Amino acid sequence: MGNLLGAIKPAIDLSKQAGNESFLFIADQHSLTTLKDGATRREYTRAVAATWLAFGLDTTKNTFWRQSRVPEHTELAWYLNCFTPVPMLMNATSYKDKVEKFGERSASAGLFTYPVLQAADILLYDANIVPVGKDQRQHLEMTRDIASSFNHEYGTEVFVIPEAQIDERIMTIPGIDGQKMSKSYNNYIDIFLPENELNKVIKKILSDSTPLEEPKNPDTDITFQLYSLMADAGQTEAMRQKYLAGGYGYGHAKKELYELIITRFAAERERFNYFMSNEEALENELQAGEEKARAVAGATIRRVREVLGYN
Repeated sequence: MGNLLGAIKPAIDLSKQAGNESFLFIADQHSLTTLKDGATRREYTRAVAATWLAFGLDTTKNTFWRQSRVPEHTELAWYLNCFTPVPMLMNATSYKDKVEKFGERSASAGLFTYPVLQAADILLYDANIVPVGKDQRQHLEMTRDIASSFNHEYGTEVFVIPEAQIDERIMTIPGIDGQKMSKSYNNYIDIFLPENELNKVIKKILSDSTPLEEPKNPDTDITFQLYSLMADAGQTEAMRQKYLAGGYGYGHAKKELYELIITRFAAERERFNYFMSNEEALENELQAGEEKARAVAGATIRRVREVLGYN
């Protein structure tokens, strides 16, 4: 749910704007910094692809692919590594946080150079606008710095310098324990779960011990926060009044949240199950996107190779 509300749905909405072509990829190479099991990666990749398609990404207008199937990503990342100062990477929040929590030996070279691969992901496709969350603002600034340094070194605009598009209104989606919703915290809600399993997860949402008959504060309750992110204004206000009136328990709110997810995402759940059970249809979508992505990435790499003396 965190990825859906914070990234996937806003990106698809942006892709539908007139005159805009979006390049959206599954970052399966980035996942290697934490996920080592190949079978799990394949399953996650399929699920991510099915999710984008279930939510209506138009692959005829936009480009959608697996990062690992376009080798220009890693080729450009190596070139950019040679123009990236070590202190810049040491300042990256993702790297510093890992080292502070677990020590230097916990951080791989892949995590250290993660922002450079991310820069390659962006610069390969001449992106003008990059929608990012507030927590990714630093990485986009690093991309701009790396590209500017490269262009300055060779006195020509090899790379388009991207601009960030940051929606300050997008909040951190709370998980069922109140922390940021994340798979790494195992506190997420998967809206595509079978109904019984989905209901069990929602029932685990943390709540306080306020008795059923007493009024409750909706603004501090996780269930209400999640409900309000998906419900319309009328539904949200109706639930708010139930909290304030008393005689309405957290179990009632969780039941309404479950019913909202099932109702609102009924069509998406059906399409997700279709793509997860029809591997050929899913693969056809991805391979078509990979062919389009390689054409654009190849043109960028030829420009880079030319100034570097590799052509």
